[in-house]
Amino acid sequence: MAEFDTFIPGARDFLARLRAENTRDWFTAHKAEYDATIKDPAERLLAEMAPRLAAITGAEVKQKLFRPQRDIRFSKDKTPYKDHCHVLWHAPAGSSVGYFFGVSPDYLRIGAGVMEFSKGTLDAWRAMVAGPDGAALLAELAALEAEGFDVSEPQMKRVPAPYDKDDPAEALLRRKSLTVWADATEPVADLPGLLEARFTRFAPLCAMLARVA
Repeated sequence: MAEFDTFIPGARDFLARLRAENTRDWFTAHKAEYDATIKDPAERLLAEMAPRLAAITGAEVKQKLFRPQRDIRFSKDKTPYKDHCHVLWHAPAGSSVGYFFGVSPDYLRIGAGVMEFSKGTLDAWRAMVAGPDGAALLAELAALEAEGFDVSEPQMKRVPAPYDKDDPAEALLRRKSLTVWADATEPVADLPGLLEARFTRFAPLCAMLARVA
């Protein structure tokens, strides 16, 4: 869609300059440019994709534009602003299952999944994958990887108790999150169309995740 033709190149240019001049004074002086170049088109993209994602998933969608300010309270890196723009759609709304898009000077990434299983969700996830659904999830992840998508790695080295280390789903049991990603390259002629295609492919995995997340 033509209205998004300048979003990615404009955002990458602004974010590259922000990376080089990452101060509150610089950002304040360029706030109007940030709004016009990143905030406004990102919000339009969120609104454009919400009904498309609702149609894909059959679920209510909640959307979010991440704020540009970094949380520096406990960080050694005191630069005040993020040099990327990330947007998120939760589908179903209220779940931890998300569909993601990120743009920075270094990457264009489209993803989906669960960034972190909560304590209760993690218990439900492990019970699900240790049962009959584990084989279906393993097959879906293998298919996604065969198609060239990146699947996040398990975070744990060992299978947690009380599960058997030789369980066929041991790689799933060692997870605390599960996401799948695709890179994009410029120029992107139809950003909503590209997101819709990727989200459609990721939806079967997300539907399985939505059972517990």
